[in-house]
Amino acid sequence: MKSPRRKLGLSDLELSPVGLGCWQFSKGSNTIGKYWDTVEDNEMQEIVKKSLEGGINWFDTAEIYGKGASERGLAFALDNLEVTFDEAKIATKWWPALRKASNILHSIEARKDALNQRPIELYQIHQPFSFSSIDKQMEAMSKLMRDGHIKNIGISNFSEKAMRKAHASLQNYGSPLISNQMKYSLLDRRIESNGFLKTAKELDIAVIAYSPLEQGLLTGKFHDNPEIIKGSSGPRKWMNKFKENGLQKTAPLIKVLQKYAEKYGVSVSQVVLNWMIYYHGENMFVIPGASKVKQAEDNAGAMSFKLSEEELEDISEASWRVQLY
Repeated sequence: MKSPRRKLGLSDLELSPVGLGCWQFSKGSNTIGKYWDTVEDNEMQEIVKKSLEGGINWFDTAEIYGKGASERGLAFALDNLEVTFDEAKIATKWWPALRKASNILHSIEARKDALNQRPIELYQIHQPFSFSSIDKQMEAMSKLMRDGHIKNIGISNFSEKAMRKAHASLQNYGSPLISNQMKYSLLDRRIESNGFLKTAKELDIAVIAYSPLEQGLLTGKFHDNPEIIKGSSGPRKWMNKFKENGLQKTAPLIKVLQKYAEKYGVSVSQVVLNWMIYYHGENMFVIPGASKVKQAEDNAGAMSFKLSEEELEDISEASWRVQLY
């Protein structure tokens, strides 16, 4: 099955429904970067290579991921692999904390340098807490687009109300808002019940779902062997969802996922990602991370089959019974 492509929102940007989230490329730099174990350059390059070979054609990174370390590492890997600009699309994000909208304009050259002048296909406001208004932020983003620094504009973690404001503001400046990146998974379906997803579809704004595997919980590996959480990186070992009671609560969903994984000869994580990219149609994209080559291959393999409508609904029903949020 050929890897699918779909347009991101109202743009002409054609992306694979599964991209690669690159937070784990932070090299352990700054507080955000220390969340994951360090991925060495050779491993990073192999992860990027396997992602591309599997049909993934875009990578999501951010300024805050190791103070640009993720951007630099991604660009280094792509350059070493001699990947063309057309073969690999890059999305990155501006960090708004303690900043005004004017910084969007002042810091763009640093982002371009970190990416070794690879085109920024999608530039996103990472969080909705800048000192400046949404309108001022969108005005700055629109100027970047008009001046040719970026090709498309997105946001991240903006609520339904804030998304509407950003969309309306950009319309005034003649630029479309094409995406909003939000946490979404089979265990966290709040965007379906709070009006967010409905509004995104109404406005033709693509949803980019991060943490689709709930930091590995939805792979089933912690259910099969609860002891491995003790050796995992980051704060997961202290989260309730990884403790015995949390694992027991979500076990019924894992059993359903395992059933379909066995049927299709794929992994549980591939069933999860397949559900994510097909259950809501063309405006849903996912960006699982990968700190190991096998995980990159797994991510890409999620596009190699398609669950039936009945199977998608069966998983959905099992999911609603074990929500964590």
